[in-house]
Amino acid sequence: MAEKEIPFTKEQLTEVIKEYPTPFHIYDEQAIRQNVRNLIKAFAWAPEFKEYFAVKATPNPYILQVLREEGLGADCSSLAELILAEKAGMSGEEIILTSNDTPAIEFKKARELGAIINLDDISHIDYLDKHAGIPDIISFRYNPGPLREGGNSIIGNPEESKYGLTRKQLLDAYRIMKNRGVKRFGLHTMVISNELDPNYFVETANMMFDLINEIYRTLDIKVEFVNFGGGIGIPYRPEQEPVNIMTISQGIKKAYETKIAANGLAPLKIAMECGRMITGPYGYLVSTVLHKKEIYKNYVGLDACMANLMRPALYGAYHHITVLGKEEWPLGYIYDVTGSLCENNDKFAVNRKLPMIDIGDVLVIHDAGAHGHAMGFNYNGKLRSAELMLKHDGSVQLIRRAETIEDYFSTLDFTGLDN
Repeated sequence: MAEKEIPFTKEQLTEVIKEYPTPFHIYDEQAIRQNVRNLIKAFAWAPEFKEYFAVKATPNPYILQVLREEGLGADCSSLAELILAEKAGMSGEEIILTSNDTPAIEFKKARELGAIINLDDISHIDYLDKHAGIPDIISFRYNPGPLREGGNSIIGNPEESKYGLTRKQLLDAYRIMKNRGVKRFGLHTMVISNELDPNYFVETANMMFDLINEIYRTLDIKVEFVNFGGGIGIPYRPEQEPVNIMTISQGIKKAYETKIAANGLAPLKIAMECGRMITGPYGYLVSTVLHKKEIYKNYVGLDACMANLMRPALYGAYHHITVLGKEEWPLGYIYDVTGSLCENNDKFAVNRKLPMIDIGDVLVIHDAGAHGHAMGFNYNGKLRSAELMLKHDGSVQLIRRAETIEDYFSTLDFTGLDN
C-alpha cells in the first residue's frame, strides 16, 4: 500500500502559513531528488539513459533546476516550456520538443536552443524546413493505432488519438529525412498516462524495438535513441501499490538484449519523459477550511478550489486528504470537500470519510506535485496560488508568488471605459 504521509509537522506548517497564507502548493525537494536517483539507478545498465522531465507536469524553473542538477533534461511542448528549460540552465540535446499543431515560433526556438525536435506529423517536415530549417537530428512520434490495445481516459486509445504518425507514415518520414541529409534519428511514442502496470511499459519497449529493427531492415537507418514517453502512474489511493521501476527496467533490459544488442543495433540510447512519477507524490496543496454547510449533504468549503487542482473535477480523480493535526482521529464523518467556484463539480472529494472537521482546520491534499498548479486557471476571477519548496534543512523557499488582483487586471485597459 502507498503510505500517505506528509513531510512536515503541524507546528512547522503553521509557521509557514503565517508567512505564506493558504492556499499554496509545496514541494518536497529532498524526496524529489531521491526519487530521481532511484530512477537513474534502475536504468544504470542502459547506454546514456536520459530522463526528459515533462515540463507540463510542474512548469517551475526552480523545480527544473533541481532536476537538472540530478542529471535530467526537459520534455517541452510549447514556447513557454522551452524558455523555462532555458532559464533553468538546460540547452542543446538536454531538451526535446514534442508538440502538436506546432506554430513556427516553437520550432525556431527549439532550433535556437539546439534542442531535439520530435515531429508529430509527416506534414510537419516541410513546415519545419520552411520556417526553421532541418536540424542534424530528428525524431518522430509513433502512433501504433489498432496495433496497440489500451489507453485510458487521460490520453485516449491510440487509434482515436490525435498524436503521432502511422507506421507507413513513419517509414516514409524517415526516408524523406534521410534523403534530405539527416544522419541522426530518434523514435518516440507515448500511448498511456498514469499507468500502474509495469508490464505495459515492457510491452511498449518490445513494440518499439521491433519497429527499430524494421526501420533498419527497410531503410538502412540505425536509430540513435528511443524515447518510451512517460505515463508511469502514481498510487493516488492508499490501497494502490507504487510501480516497481526495477521490474520495468529489467523487462526492458531483457528485450534490449534480445532485439537490439543481438541484432547489432547497439548502442541504442534509452530515454523516457516521465513527469507525474517524478514530482507528483512530493507536492501538496495546502488549504484552510472557511465554511461548513449542512443541507442534504455535509460540505466543507476550502479557500482553494479547482483552479488550484482540477484533476478531481476533470477526471473524477482521487486525491488523499490529511486533516492536519487529526491524523490519528477516527474517520467518523462523511463530507464533500469543495471550493468556491460557481461550478457544482468544484469538489476535491465526494462522500469522503474524514475526521470531524472544524472551521479553520488545515487540509493537506496529497499527490498534487504534478498537473496541479500547472493546470490552474482564472475562471471566476480566481487568482493563481503560490508555490513553495521545502528544502532539505526544513526551510521553505518561495518559488512562485501568489497572483494579485493587479496581476489579474494587468492585461486590461480601463482607460477607455465610461465610469
